[in-house]
Parts: sequence; C-alpha cells; structure tokens
Amino acid sequence: MKILRRKGKLVAWTLLVFQVLGVVSAIDAINSTRTDQGAVAWTIGLLGAPVVAVPAYWVFGRSQFEGYIEARREHQGAFYAARDAITNRLDRAAVDLEGRHPKWDALTELSNARLLRGNRAELLVDGEATFDSIIEGIRNAQRHVLVQFYIVRDDGLGRRLAQALIERAMAGVEVVFLYDEVGSAGLTRTYLQDLEIAGVKVSAFNTTQGWRNKFQLNFRNHRKIVVVDGRTTWIGGHNVGDDYLGLDPELSPWRDTHVRLDGPVAIQAQGVVAADWYWAQRELLLEGYEWTPEPAPEGDMQAIVVATGPADPLETAGMYFVHALNSATERIWITAPYFVPDEAVIKALMLATLRGVEVRILLPGISDSLPTKLAAYHYVDLLAGSDVAFYRYDRGFLHQKVMLVDDEVSSIGTHNFDNRSFRLNFEVAAVVFDEGFARDVEAMLERDFANATRIDPATFDEQPWYWRFGVRLSRLLAPIL
Repeated sequence: MKILRRKGKLVAWTLLVFQVLGVVSAIDAINSTRTDQGAVAWTIGLLGAPVVAVPAYWVFGRSQFEGYIEARREHQGAFYAARDAITNRLDRAAVDLEGRHPKWDALTELSNARLLRGNRAELLVDGEATFDSIIEGIRNAQRHVLVQFYIVRDDGLGRRLAQALIERAMAGVEVVFLYDEVGSAGLTRTYLQDLEIAGVKVSAFNTTQGWRNKFQLNFRNHRKIVVVDGRTTWIGGHNVGDDYLGLDPELSPWRDTHVRLDGPVAIQAQGVVAADWYWAQRELLLEGYEWTPEPAPEGDMQAIVVATGPADPLETAGMYFVHALNSATERIWITAPYFVPDEAVIKALMLATLRGVEVRILLPGISDSLPTKLAAYHYVDLLAGSDVAFYRYDRGFLHQKVMLVDDEVSSIGTHNFDNRSFRLNFEVAAVVFDEGFARDVEAMLERDFANATRIDPATFDEQPWYWRFGVRLSRLLAPIL
C-alpha cells in the first residue's frame, strides 16, 4: 500500500508540474507564436494535454529563432564596422528602385539590401548543368570559396564536390564549408574529416546553440549558396546528392533550377554566408576575403539577393512573396514543390486574378512528401473559384523554386510556398530584373508546362473518400509540415 501511495503521489506531482509548465508554455505561445491559429492551437493543447504538448512545444512550437542577431554584439564594433564598409562599397553599384522599378520599392527594406547593377545571370537547368558550373567555378578559385548547402550526401556527387574543395584548399585557397546538421544528418564523419585534413574550414550551422535554442529542432538552414572570390555566386534549389542528378529511381528525372550570377551581387550572397558562419563559429570572414564589388565582364543586369529567416523582425519571406504577387500587372508563373500557402498569399493570388493577371502554378506530380502533396490539393480546391490555373508536372519530381513576374522579374532560390519557408527556415533567393533573362526563364517554364497537365478541381469529388480525407487531414497538419 505504501508503494502504491508513493507512486500515486509521484504521478500527482508530475501532473501538477506539467500543468504548471503547460500554463507557462501557453503564456509563451500567446506572446510569441506568429500566427493566431498557431497560438490558439498550442494554447488548447498545452492546457488540455500538457504531458504531451509541453515537450512538443519546446521542440517544435516556437517560430522565432533566438540569438542570431544578439550574437553579433559579441564583436559588435568589428561586425557592424565591416558591414557598413561593405554596404558603402556596394552603394557604388546600387540602383534606385523607386526610380527604375517603383512597384518594388519595399523590396530593399524587406531584404535589407540594395538592387545592384553590373551583373550577369546564367540559368542552370537541372543537376548536371548546375554542378558542372559550380565545380568548374570552384576549380578556378584564386582566393576563397564559400559553400553552404542544406543537404550534403557522402555519395558520388558529394565526393566530387569534396574533391574540388580539397584540391583548392591544398593549393592555398581559403575554403569554407557550412552545412545544416538536420538536413545533412546522414553525412559521414569521414567526409568531414577529409575536408578538415585538407585545410577546409568545416562547420554545421549549429541551430541549437544557446540555451534558448537547446531543444529546438524545428529550424533549418535551407540555403544553397556557393561563392567564389567574391565575384561569382550560385543560388537555387539543388542540394548535393546523386538524387539531384536524377539518379533516384523513385523520383527521377529530378527537375530543378539554379542560377549563376557574376558581378556585385555575389558580394551580397557572400555576406549571407558570412553572417551564417559567424552564427555557427563566431568568426568574422574579413581578412583575406574580397569585399569590393566588381562588375561582370559581360552584362549589366540588375539583381538583388533576398535572404530571409526566423531571426528577422518581420515575416520577411511571406511578405516578399505577397509583395511580388501584388506588384504583378501581367502574369505570375510559380513552380512550387511544396504548396501550402498562408491566408495572405491566397488573398494576393486572388487579387492578382481580379486585376487581370495571368496566374499559373506548377506543382509536382510525384513528391517526396505525401502529406504536403495532398495538402496542396486543398488550396487548389480553395482557389477553384478564381482564375488561378494549376498544373501537375508529369516528368519526374519537380523541386525547383522559381517565380516569374511580368516580363522582367525572375526569382530563383530556395523558398517553398509553405509555413516552413515562410517562418521557420533560413532561405535565400536571387531576384533578377532583366527582360532578356526573364525570356530565358519563360522559355524554361514553357517547356515545363508542356510536360504538365492542367488540374481540374471539379474532379476532386470523384476521388475516393480516403483521398479526400487525406487532403483535409494534411491541410490541418499544414502549419507543421
């Protein structure tokens, strides 16, 4: 009997502790959760089932990444002095958005960057073209190489990249390699050691450093950036793995897009990697690095790098896309492997069609995530009454993140149209203001639409009940997918 009473007291005290933690956590959720729906859902769960909800909340619940900005205060003088010096240098290549592209005048405030002239952009379609270009660029590096990817695999492509980095490091070039520890969880210690032995600076992004982030597994550094000598950068949807070359039999052919940019905009991309490296290692990448912009030998395109993340004071990613959608006057073409948008994006799409803008959205026919694929059909049905046209890509897995606005603005980057990219991931996009480059993007997307089928929401009622239930259930889970 005594043992039973002791166990009963232990259970009672445990439940009381969780109830108190549930109240404290609910207060935190009300104060810090970025969406009303999320705050309500977490509050109900934390108060109603604290034993389950409290651990889940502190691992997955928070949407504000702590410490990224504060970390700069450790070397505040040097960090901000360097930032101001770099900004002043980039001002030489800056373009007045209000004068040249007045509809986009909020973009510089959102991105905390300037639109820069003197660039050349090259569209890289699919994996072979992308990595042939990247590895050739690395092999030609003279001063430094910065590499940042969400996923890196120790396979054929991963080893090819590693060998190029090792060769440059052994030749005396400064090489930095930054990866996301969650996305690259399968990366072997041998792979990293080989880089380190050759002199490559290697680091995980270290999302969980700092006591406030200790239990947070929900944030990702989803950026894919390579910068060579501060002169050339590559940004886009590819990670490093054989599947991105189309060698995964279940998801092949893999359809993805990157862009190579030469010119001052490469300095902006370099600054993004340098800031992430500073968070990871508290090291300023200044001495020995090129921070003076040089125009591309050929071309005078205008471009800007838009970096977004959960450390931003505003929901920069979502606002960027809403701004882009609201700026369109003729067309919006979007490719989205994961399409689970929030209410602001849905309204912006509807308003665009009411203005007479042609809106096309290309979704994958096959996917690496069944819940996100099903959730997308809810939004297809939701927008059925508008003139938004949805297409299903029929040739392999569509993973590219590309947006074409009107006849001039092209966005190629890492953002998906989902809650994770809008609120939880560190993301990046290269935005090019150039009619010639937009024609290249248009031609590429026309080929993709030619390999796609128009989705008819009227057929959804003919689908089996379990498919319709899966769509609704996935829709409810959309905020955490």
